[in-house]
Amino acid sequence: MLSIIIPTLNAATTLPATLAALEAWRPRPVEVLVADGGSTDGTTALADSAGARVLPVARGRGVQLSAGAGAARGDWLLFLHADTRLEPGWAAAVAGYVADPAKQGRAAHFRFALDDPGPQARRLERMVAWRCRALALPYGDQGLLVSRALYDAVGGFRPLPLMEDVDLVRRLGRDRLVGLPVAAVTSAEKWRRDGWWARSARNLACLSLWYAGVPPRIIRRVYG
Repeated sequence: MLSIIIPTLNAATTLPATLAALEAWRPRPVEVLVADGGSTDGTTALADSAGARVLPVARGRGVQLSAGAGAARGDWLLFLHADTRLEPGWAAAVAGYVADPAKQGRAAHFRFALDDPGPQARRLERMVAWRCRALALPYGDQGLLVSRALYDAVGGFRPLPLMEDVDLVRRLGRDRLVGLPVAAVTSAEKWRRDGWWARSARNLACLSLWYAGVPPRIIRRVYG
């Protein structure tokens, strides 16, 4: 069974599209767990009406992802952000991946894409593709597909307020990461709101601080 784990916090505007795309997995066995950090905008009602299991947990993406994984019953775990929609074809790609016994010891991520038609979005997508090739560093908005056995072996998500995705990916390591040929389409709202270069520069600053050993609680203030 596939367990799909989605951390949420006031995600009512984006969650319906995220959940709708997941219907492509059926009739294969699946459970969708929404680990909610205290939404007040109807997120949990939307998740419940879509058939997801809602887990009220403490706020913080690392905490929420860890709690979702702890409650999951599947042999494979798919971690997905609430503003990310998997494009058509994802279910076939994932089904083929999990059917291969050799993939039990490797984790997979999707190709990064943004729901914006502008050239700024295409430039950012190319930069992320380079980051994944050169640095083996996919972020959480690309999804992460990992077997329960591998997830447990590397220690899973730690209860960090930020950088929980980088932390886990670094423990997995380059040799245990695979890119899937399907896009995870993420909302570009924060780039449009903050400015394309400003938001990207802030993300890069957070990554640099992480590698410099700055505590995540401080990096969180930079991230905004």
